[in-house]
Amino acid sequence: MAITDEVRVALEELRTSFPDSSLTFEETGDGGAWVRVEPVPTGPAFSQGETWIAFQIPYSYPEADVYPHFVRPDLARIDGQPLGEGFQQSIGCWTGGTMMATQLSRRTNVLDSATNTAAGKLLKVLRWLADR
Repeated sequence: MAITDEVRVALEELRTSFPDSSLTFEETGDGGAWVRVEPVPTGPAFSQGETWIAFQIPYSYPEADVYPHFVRPDLARIDGQPLGEGFQQSIGCWTGGTMMATQLSRRTNVLDSATNTAAGKLLKVLRWLADR
């Protein structure tokens, strides 16, 4: 099954919202898509100044949350401290878990499909990452 019209719109919104990044995607076969945006900034607390970020837009989007997000597997803090709450390192993502990553767990507890978009969620996740 090809990606749904809603997922196609989300991909266009991501391209528009992140014009300085490349966007690649792979259809999941059920109407959704795995998406990778790169580069994106990590924030001042991290040894790496930028990363790629990947996530799945589910076939049921926009009624379902875009969750979780994944970044480079070697993400590390400059101060040598653990990444902390909301992070899980060395986890597989993408189709079949084929890409190693650090998971960023930022679930949207109250989902409003009219205002919560894949691009808006990505911006929130990047703000959260920058504030660590």
